[in-house]
Amino acid sequence: MSNETFLVTGASDGIGAVYAERLARRGHDLILVARRADKLEALARDIRAAHGVSVETIAADLAQPADLARIEARLRSDAAITGLVNNAGIAGEGSILGADPAYLSGMIALNVLAVTRLAAAIAPRLAERGSGAIINMTSVTALMPAAFTAVYPATKAFVLAFSEALQAELGPKGVRVQAVLPGITRTAIWKEEAIARIPPGMVMMVDDMVDAALAGFDLGETVTIPSLPETAGFDAFIAAREALRPGLSLSTPAARYGG
Repeated sequence: MSNETFLVTGASDGIGAVYAERLARRGHDLILVARRADKLEALARDIRAAHGVSVETIAADLAQPADLARIEARLRSDAAITGLVNNAGIAGEGSILGADPAYLSGMIALNVLAVTRLAAAIAPRLAERGSGAIINMTSVTALMPAAFTAVYPATKAFVLAFSEALQAELGPKGVRVQAVLPGITRTAIWKEEAIARIPPGMVMMVDDMVDAALAGFDLGETVTIPSLPETAGFDAFIAAREALRPGLSLSTPAARYGG
């Protein structure tokens, strides 16, 4: 990654804040986006003092159309921005049987719509430039939807598929796309009482997660699963998926359906 400017969403704490610090440590200037202006400014002061890079903050709620449009416009127009970390997102909808429709709409707006539109806003410039990076934060729940709630894993499965498709399209043009799939990570998205009920061996510290994700980026990975001990299992999963392709669209139904 060349030492230019990264825009990081959901940057006020947790994964986004650690990404901001680590990118600054690498010499990148930053544009930090989150809802809480006070927390963003405090983080920006610390990063400037520690690393001497330029840090701009923008208070915005990406689930709101007007705020999303502001950040899109900046990504389209600012040639200094050569990297995007799509980190903003929410979870915790609970059972679909008692789900709040407004909360589900907000989750989809933030986890899916904002990720899509921000990537689409920066992609043409990066492709024309022939370099740059889009890092999309997804989740291991994208690979195991039946083990969690209904909507959150679906949003993260979208981000995973979207990232793979982006890499296929933009990679040949010199743009790097990475999907990061954290497992349970100790951030504010998890309440302490919930974390306390989870075996400690399943919970990763946020600093370790981000460091692993950036190491995966440096290794050239399109999909990074920080806690996965060996990549062979995931490679086999991808190979099995590819092996299905010849039979996924045929002119006649399969024999078991009377074809």
